[in-house]
Amino acid sequence: MFAGCKDRGALESKKPIDYSPEEVQKASKQANTFFDNAFEEELDFYPEWQTQLGIKKNYGSWYDNSEEQAKKEQAYFKKKLANLEDSIKLQALDSPTRLSYQLYKKKIENSIASHKFRHYNYPVNQMFGTHSKVPSFLSNNHSISNYEEAEAYLSRLEGITTHFAQLVDGLKTREANNVIPPKFVFAKVIDDSKNIIQGAPITTGSKKNILFADFEKKINKLDKLSADQKKTLLKGCEKRLLDNVKPAYENLISFLQQQEKRASTDDGVWKFNNGADYYKHRLNQITTTDLSSEEIHKIGLEEIDRIHGEMKVIMKKVGFKGSLPDFFKFMRDDKQFYYANNEKGKKAYMKQAESIIDEMRPKLDDLFLTKPKAKLIVKQVEPYREKSAGKAFYNSPAPDGSRPGIYYANTYDMADMPKYQMEALAYHEAIPGHHMQLSIAQELKEVPKFRKYGGYTAYVEGWGLYSEYIPKELGLYSDPYSDFGRLSMELWRACRLVVDTGIHTKKWTREKGIQFYKENTPNSEGDCIKMVERHIVMPGQATAYKIGMIKILELREKAKNKLGDKFDIRKFHDVILTNGALPLDVLEDLVDEYIES
Repeated sequence: MFAGCKDRGALESKKPIDYSPEEVQKASKQANTFFDNAFEEELDFYPEWQTQLGIKKNYGSWYDNSEEQAKKEQAYFKKKLANLEDSIKLQALDSPTRLSYQLYKKKIENSIASHKFRHYNYPVNQMFGTHSKVPSFLSNNHSISNYEEAEAYLSRLEGITTHFAQLVDGLKTREANNVIPPKFVFAKVIDDSKNIIQGAPITTGSKKNILFADFEKKINKLDKLSADQKKTLLKGCEKRLLDNVKPAYENLISFLQQQEKRASTDDGVWKFNNGADYYKHRLNQITTTDLSSEEIHKIGLEEIDRIHGEMKVIMKKVGFKGSLPDFFKFMRDDKQFYYANNEKGKKAYMKQAESIIDEMRPKLDDLFLTKPKAKLIVKQVEPYREKSAGKAFYNSPAPDGSRPGIYYANTYDMADMPKYQMEALAYHEAIPGHHMQLSIAQELKEVPKFRKYGGYTAYVEGWGLYSEYIPKELGLYSDPYSDFGRLSMELWRACRLVVDTGIHTKKWTREKGIQFYKENTPNSEGDCIKMVERHIVMPGQATAYKIGMIKILELREKAKNKLGDKFDIRKFHDVILTNGALPLDVLEDLVDEYIES
């Protein structure tokens, strides 16, 4: 469908020239050591990432988000790029290591290119801002197995003072470049922030603060701690919540309340200084193609027309009389398609989500040669962030197995979670989607660490959307309404191409974006509002899904046509999944090599 991949053929697959096998082995080993050492050096910048990887180094620290640190990192990446080119002979490397070289070089170049846009984002937003990341990170990632790790948790609570002071400084710097969140963001973020500092010991009442409850639960599980030690730790937690966490959040809330008065309803990044250059950079980084905003917009409109046509076929199949918009209204409003918006309904949804995943597990052998070892659980989005969070998302497992992969479903409003979309949602976020792709990448043995844990959004989300499609080929989505749900999810992603580019380059308003979704999809108004607001605070990100899926399907069709009876879907998926996340042009090179071999 599109030919916009960057640097096509940049990764040569030819054998090394004029080097002996011993020289190739030595050079490749040296290069892989360089990559792994560089990964460890970069990890030192990011304590939270260390924790997510199960590394308990800098366990009581937060990322240094100061301007001085940003300059230090930029200098580091420039030096690393020079070191890479000076110390490693590209042509002396074996083919897998040459691929790693090109990927590492591109990664560093992207980091350097992104430096000038480091303040062109919204670190406080309704989707994943620092204010909500802190409690989510501490509860989901900071495990406690001994006294020292409990103290590290307290150290992180204490460090919120500096962490949030740097956050507010960054918000002020952004405002100087006209990077102020639009008005709708503030009420949501302020409300979430107030929720996080509710409960004892911060406020009176029987309900405990979420951080205090998390800490207490974790240390009470430790039999090795004495009653006096637990008492000391709980007092320490109480002190830090009152002395550090509460004032840090109150200071953030105060700043946001003042900034809200200066905010506008201009929603696109076109309002930023050099906003057009920033958006072009975002599309380039996110899609790993050179597709323009206009080209992406056009692809979206074409895909919407195609999917609407397939939906009309299903509409006739179920005997619905009326237009497609009428059918959308029926699917949106009829109570048969929704669980009750109460605890019983929410529990039923979660139970069915687990059932869908359990049904998919035994079918994986038909699709994959390589499968992840990491466990997977299904979890409701926590109450403190469910009101503003997206409808579903995935958290990667810890590489050491200490934390499973988590498929989060948001049951805040069941009107946003129709039954007919449940299968597609579970396949995307869990298996064969993100859990397969991200866990397999982490478990790879023969690639440098930066490739195990790196990410290219078009690849990652393209795989997720492709994963919604492939179960149909196994006979799933047997209920036509469920198949309509699959198409509605794909339609949603096609609309994203149109609305994201519309907001950020065509100056569409938030209201115009919401109306476009309401007219072209069966999703609830709440769904439409959340998606447009996501486009606004995460410019370009939502274009990745459809662009990535189109490329994977295009490559699969190419392999099937070239290989005929020799085509094996399991081998094709191995090519896609066993090299870690990749730019789309590199993925195409690897599929071409697979076809030739």
